[in-house]
Amino acid sequence: MLVHRISVVLRSTLSPKGSPCLRLGCLSGNQRVGVHIAGGVTGLPKPPLLSELLTEEDNANASAWVTRFGGAAGKIPKELVELSFSRSSGPGGQNVNKVNTKATLRCSLNDSWIPRWALPILQRTPHYVSSTHSILLTSTVHRSQAQNIDECLHKLHSLILSAASLPIKKGPSEQQKKKVEGLMKAAHARRKAEKMKRSSIKQGRSGKGGYDY
Repeated sequence: MLVHRISVVLRSTLSPKGSPCLRLGCLSGNQRVGVHIAGGVTGLPKPPLLSELLTEEDNANASAWVTRFGGAAGKIPKELVELSFSRSSGPGGQNVNKVNTKATLRCSLNDSWIPRWALPILQRTPHYVSSTHSILLTSTVHRSQAQNIDECLHKLHSLILSAASLPIKKGPSEQQKKKVEGLMKAAHARRKAEKMKRSSIKQGRSGKGGYDY
């Protein structure tokens, strides 16, 4: 079975003028093509360097990143993952077992664009491969290779978004705050009423057996 593989290697380097950049090496068959991207632009928000969310500030920063990353659905560049293709045995009509439409995606969890605080959850998913410390996803639902690639990238985006969202401790909503405030006021009113009642009883007891003038 013919398997067509594309692997992409990212190397941090400096451009001739000293500006940060990424140099990509794209391997397709026996051909290797180098691509230079200035500025290290991936189209994805950079996550804060947090392995745990311990403070309110940590949670706020993580929540802000999740919001930005959530808006980047479908924008994970193919250059950030390793893709391979093989013949599909699933749906696909006339293309099944004839062309390499099945897409397999592998994403290293060592990459800096993946939030550190999401790693424990990602490592517990059935898509985690411990031997390579990576996420492995496949798609055969579409007839074309390109559509199955997009499907894998969308799966990866959803998986990371979910894993990054779960550890975030969300503060109470305004409705919850008002409810708690109302309960506290009611409890305070009850305590005040009970205190006045006890005081009244004590005064009544102290008046018994007194003299009339």
